[in-house]
Formats: sequence, C-alpha cells, structure tokens
Amino acid sequence: MKIAIIGTGNVGQAIGGSLVRAGHTVTFAARDGATTRQVAATAGASASASPADAARGAEVIILAVPYLAAEQVAAELDGQAAGKVVIDATNPIKADYSGLSTETGGSGAERFAQLLEGAHVVKAFNTLFASVQADPGGHGSALDLLYATDDASAKAVVIALASSLGLRPVSVGPLAASRELEAMAWLNIRLQMISGGDWRSTFVLVDAPAAATAA
Repeated sequence: MKIAIIGTGNVGQAIGGSLVRAGHTVTFAARDGATTRQVAATAGASASASPADAARGAEVIILAVPYLAAEQVAAELDGQAAGKVVIDATNPIKADYSGLSTETGGSGAERFAQLLEGAHVVKAFNTLFASVQADPGGHGSALDLLYATDDASAKAVVIALASSLGLRPVSVGPLAASRELEAMAWLNIRLQMISGGDWRSTFVLVDAPAAATAA
C-alpha cells in the first residue's frame, strides 16, 4: 500500500520502518524538513514537503503526531484525507502527563473524524509502544493490534496492515470504542512511568472471540 505517515517522532519512525520492511511504500511528512528527510532516508522511505503533499498520493494516512496538534495537522492536510483511510495512532495525553485530555467525554479518534471531513477514520496502533511497533515480532509470539472503526474500508485496511506486520488484528467495536483503547494506552503508559519500565509491555487477548479476529 501507499502510506503517508504524518509525524517523525518515535511512533512515526517505528511504524514507518516496519511498514517499509513489510513491503509498503511509505512517505513521511512533518514540520521539520531536514528531520523528515533524515528519518525517511533511514527507513528507506520518501519525504514530502507537507502533510497535504504526502497524503495526496497515499491510500492510507497514519497520524503519528502529539494529539495536542490535532487541529493544526487536520488543517495542514488541507482536505487530502477525504475518501481515504486515516489511522489515528495518537493518544490524547495531557501535557503534564496527569491523564487523558478527553476525560470529560469522547475520544481523540472521534475528534479527528470531526476534523477530517469525508475520511474513513480508524483507531489503531495507539496501544502499542514505539518499541513494539518497531519490532512487532520481538516478543517471540504474535501480538494483538486492537482497533476501532465504524467503516468497513478502514477495517479491511487495518486487517491487511496488521497481518503484513505479523500482528493479529482484533476489532473492539465502533469508533466510539476508541475511548477504551485510549484509556488502555494511558494505563500502560502510567504503569511504565510509576514502575520505571522498559516500555515494551503490551496487551494480548487470550481466547479472543472469533468474531473479533475475523477478516
């Protein structure tokens, strides 16, 4: 697939590198042009001058930016997300890391769905730390990619991407279930923070319902 990754931080680099190794065509875009070119070269990907340019030729757009930049990134995509699958890999963590900024209701993914008119939004990858995204097989067994979406086309894309990375796609329900996925991610983040962890823990469902893992 042709994939645009918006963001060149730990998550963007990790997902991008793994997708390139899996045979996908990846283009990065971010605010710092020099960093974007460097990250793209390291991953074996391409670099674009802007999110809109990267998204224009892509089939899939992955948002790997700080959630606090949601409105700015949506504006920078300049309508190029319409009709395309957009994977929201962000987590709406407060700037002081005291909890989720969406505690009063809703989810980050639902907000992106509002901002990106016509996009097929799916929440995915947010429960996997960058260390796991960069090495999906590093735990020695298949890990779960939990995802939520209202859209059949987005579901098909996530299933294909997860499978290409050796991950088991697990549907947790409609896009509104992103609220639970973001809470799970925050729980894992907080656990690492209070325990001095190595940021490799992840969630795996034992005996997951067959319907949740069906293609």
